[in-house]
Amino acid sequence: MKQQASEVYHGDCMEFMRDLPDGYFDLVLADPPYGIGDRLSNGGGKLKNTPMATLYRKSSKWDDAKPNGLFFQEVFRVSKNSIIWGGNYFVLPPSRGIIFWDKEQYLNTLSQFELGWTSFDCPAKVFRLVSTDLLRFHPTQKPIALYKWLLTNYAKPGQKIFDPMMGSQSSRIAAWDMGFDFWGCEKDDDYFRDGCARFEAHIKKPVLFAPDQMYNFEQAKLFQE
Repeated sequence: MKQQASEVYHGDCMEFMRDLPDGYFDLVLADPPYGIGDRLSNGGGKLKNTPMATLYRKSSKWDDAKPNGLFFQEVFRVSKNSIIWGGNYFVLPPSRGIIFWDKEQYLNTLSQFELGWTSFDCPAKVFRLVSTDLLRFHPTQKPIALYKWLLTNYAKPGQKIFDPMMGSQSSRIAAWDMGFDFWGCEKDDDYFRDGCARFEAHIKKPVLFAPDQMYNFEQAKLFQE
């Protein structure tokens, strides 16, 4: 039986991708900084002193580092297909396969949805899952269930998955649970350390279902991480 790959690189993803052949990965799942910076946390109101706002203030310099066109060129070169969160913040080719993540939170002071750009020529899709988890160490930590939905809808068994800026490693955990080979990069020392610790803690948990079993996303809402 083939050993499942889950390899991570502590360093700049541009250096990692540089030596890879064209189309090496079947699917790239990217969640780069949007370049929003401290605009997320310096407002007034009741939310300015919440744990989430404090986390954004501590990490705002990270979100200032918006990737340039060279990053996207490399992502497209090393992948057969790609999904990029924050598609509305970057100059990307037109796509009809846009993903609309409805966060099911309707306060005017919080983002009510996020857009994911995809290279797929397919109908646009909506994924609904509340995003109110304050127990996080990364400011843009996305739910594991979101990545499992992406892999279910946009990847096939046996394909190779890559996350160039894996942050909290939700994508890595989802790929592991679903039996996909995974590669990821993270250059921040703290995020890499904490993300690896999160992954190791996760894989030590008892496994209730085989990776190739159909994932029930409605039920998963009861077990968000």
